[in-house]
Amino acid sequence: MTQPAPAAEAVALMQRMGGGDRQALAQLIGLYGRGVRSYCARVLDQPGDAEDAAQEVFLRLWSSAQGYDPARASVATWTYRIALRHCIDRNRRARVRRFLGLAGDALPEAEDPRPDALRGLAARQDLAIVRRIVADLPDRQRQALLLKVVAEMETAEIAGVMGAGIGAVEQLLVRARATLRAKAGLELE
Repeated sequence: MTQPAPAAEAVALMQRMGGGDRQALAQLIGLYGRGVRSYCARVLDQPGDAEDAAQEVFLRLWSSAQGYDPARASVATWTYRIALRHCIDRNRRARVRRFLGLAGDALPEAEDPRPDALRGLAARQDLAIVRRIVADLPDRQRQALLLKVVAEMETAEIAGVMGAGIGAVEQLLVRARATLRAKAGLELE
């Protein structure tokens, strides 16, 4: 395992990246890449996605380099904070898709011929569609769905929160998922 880069060297690399220096990005990946990949593999629900996640972390690091302030955080802290947030978001999206029973694209992500930016755009568009549909659900369906997916509650816990029976909550969830599937136009697994 590589040792962390000296703080001054890492800060200099971030400043160079902020100026558009791609070599600085390559050097930063050399310094932190292995650790970020290893971290992602341990945090992600699907450890096989660690390489893609690490690449996304470094793309985000590149795009945020101009806003980096060494007085607020070390480069390592900044990098791993981005990695943590990305992994949390990636896990949450995967859990929502699994819960809703929505299949992925026709091709598995690893075989998707579209460039990363287009895949990302498509994923954001799908998420925006799902958000609009969730917002339009009847209140009790939306509440049950959000408690299940966002709060990660069990059906009995949701029933307690909503003051409803377990069977009633199950029906709310079934109807919410059916509406999402029908309106999103995405295939079922």
